[in-house]
Amino acid sequence: MNKSYIHDDFLLTNPLAEKLYHHVAKSIPIVDFHNHLDAQLLYEDCKVNNLYECWLKHDHYYWRAMRSNGIEESFITGSASDYEKFIKWCETMPYLVGNPLHHWSHLELSRFFNIDEIVSEKTAQDIWFKSIQYIQENDLPYRKIIEQLDVKVLCTTNSPFEDLKYHALLATEYDSEKINAKVLPTFRADELFDFNDIQSFCLMLLNLSKLQNNLITTLTEYIALVKERMVYFDSHGCRLADLGLTEVDFELPLKHEAENIFLQVLTGHELNSQQVRKLKCYFFVEFGKLCHQLDWTLQLHIGVTPNINARRKMEVGAGTGFSAMSDLPKIKNLGLLLNELDVSHQLPKMVLFNLNPSENSALIALCGAFQDSDSAGGKVQFGPAWWFNDHKQGIEQQLTTLKNLGLLGRFIGMTTDSRNILSLSRHEYFRRIFCNQLSTWVLQGDIPDDWELLQFTVQNVCYRNAQQFFEF
Repeated sequence: MNKSYIHDDFLLTNPLAEKLYHHVAKSIPIVDFHNHLDAQLLYEDCKVNNLYECWLKHDHYYWRAMRSNGIEESFITGSASDYEKFIKWCETMPYLVGNPLHHWSHLELSRFFNIDEIVSEKTAQDIWFKSIQYIQENDLPYRKIIEQLDVKVLCTTNSPFEDLKYHALLATEYDSEKINAKVLPTFRADELFDFNDIQSFCLMLLNLSKLQNNLITTLTEYIALVKERMVYFDSHGCRLADLGLTEVDFELPLKHEAENIFLQVLTGHELNSQQVRKLKCYFFVEFGKLCHQLDWTLQLHIGVTPNINARRKMEVGAGTGFSAMSDLPKIKNLGLLLNELDVSHQLPKMVLFNLNPSENSALIALCGAFQDSDSAGGKVQFGPAWWFNDHKQGIEQQLTTLKNLGLLGRFIGMTTDSRNILSLSRHEYFRRIFCNQLSTWVLQGDIPDDWELLQFTVQNVCYRNAQQFFEF
């Protein structure tokens, strides 16, 4: 080979793309506004120990790929050693050619371990021991990685019940310039909406009552205690809430009806499907109003069919790689939910993450219907390509549809949605694809060959828009 796989112009296919990336995008700081990193590990400045921990310990993307290659579960989530699991991953890699996991893994090897070998069963042992040697000689603490990549903001994903101790400690270290990134919590609200499982919901209510030292006897009191938790998060720098919507329904009850349904919950009675829809709808609107009051952005992750393989969920657990895209109708009902907030001027800023790309156009059109001069430009954002879409073609498709139907220049850019600190290199992956896509449009005559305009667009999409939109 004349040059390594991950070379200077990886994914850049023409001179303009190379110029845009190397002279503009490469040096721009990073804002990662949605991830699942652990604030405690960041505070304690934990070190990367081996490639199993980086790639395979927590990431269901990798597990899913290994199962598709016929790897036994003991080498995925089971009792095999770190090294044995890594070897099985390397056996899988040649079959992943062209997959983003193939791109990301080689990008991380090159950037963080100075290894440019192509991963396979033949090279597995050599790569493992080279990476261990590199770690021993150079160290790879989390903060060094953050500093190396010039990360300015990290927004972790947190249960409403977390005490945010480590976020507070990190804030003190940021103020004293011991860490160069703001590490902010995000209020993940899913468990607050779990009216389908009365037993677990009532247990959650009990915990909330104890935490806030207040008894919950009505829906109004429940909302008030949720607000107290949100204010607590706000005092720790929180700028975002997050909610996964596996279904999008609209059946809004009057307040007294919602209170009566909630009373059934408190007395341990299971709700029928209509009652669940009504209560979720009512609480969504109230939750949206609270986000608006706090000037938070509400992120909605839409279109997942979770844990569809029931047998494998029982064997391995939930959230381990057995989910799929949803094709349930959502656009009209989501529009009605947003309208219910907008009609009283209480619609918060929003980011809509869409899992099913067949609905990209419809969701971007919906975003356009709820833009307003009462907030930042692009008040309702069509979020970055996510989960099953964060590959090269999915990113290009998301950018193209946004260009055609929205304001590409207001787009808030990429985020990792990852538990792996090395995944922050995916901002480089996105930026290379973005610069290449812009240059392709220039060559096709779709956008002007105007360096000032192109530079302005790259700087905004890769950094400025997110920084301004979320008011970091």
